[in-house]
Amino acid sequence: MEPLTIEEYQEGQIFLVDKPLKWSSFQAVNKLKYALINKIGLPKKFKIGHAGTLDPLATGLLLICTGKFTKRITELQGQAKEYTGTICVGGTTPSYDLETEIDQTFAIDHITEALINETIPQFLGEIDQKPPIYSAIKKDGVRLYEHARAGQEIEIATRKTTINEFEITRIELPEIDFRVVCSKGTYIRSLAFDFGRALQSGAHLTALRRTKIGDYNVKDAIDVEAFEKSLA
Repeated sequence: MEPLTIEEYQEGQIFLVDKPLKWSSFQAVNKLKYALINKIGLPKKFKIGHAGTLDPLATGLLLICTGKFTKRITELQGQAKEYTGTICVGGTTPSYDLETEIDQTFAIDHITEALINETIPQFLGEIDQKPPIYSAIKKDGVRLYEHARAGQEIEIATRKTTINEFEITRIELPEIDFRVVCSKGTYIRSLAFDFGRALQSGAHLTALRRTKIGDYNVKDAIDVEAFEKSLA
């Protein structure tokens, strides 16, 4: 990566970062921010932010904007996103992923490749989706995951989202690998949960990777640690 000047960072840059597993998006932004402050000499209050949160248990493409390009974050967030991942059928978790333990188990003997493929069309186009209780959405000024961790039962409203493409790439039950192209605000964890229910079973997400945001591709992304070393 060619070295940039302080002025170029402040005028605006978009960095494609491959977020590591178990890092929050906030941690990834902070890592870059303090590397730029300490190694490039950017002021502590310079603007930096990401265009679309990834859960800690997800990896993949994070767009990080600096300087004047932070004004483009809303525009970038609105672009279609592509994900790949793995759904595990036969059990559900409260968080719809591996953050919490399996709370219910279900039969999977009836699930066939034909049934899986017949179920996919239900999830194409505009669909109603209920966000997971373990999410950062606020209700009554409190994030849903805080309600969940306090053991409170909360009524969550459904919201419209659009699934442009939903492709199954591997079936080795109980695992089903997939590729999804979807609109802003789609919860892939909820898609996994709902897909399991549509299969007359249960399911949760065991792996997730964001591969594209609009025309930006994770193949062109840099590792967080590699970015920091490139500034030395």
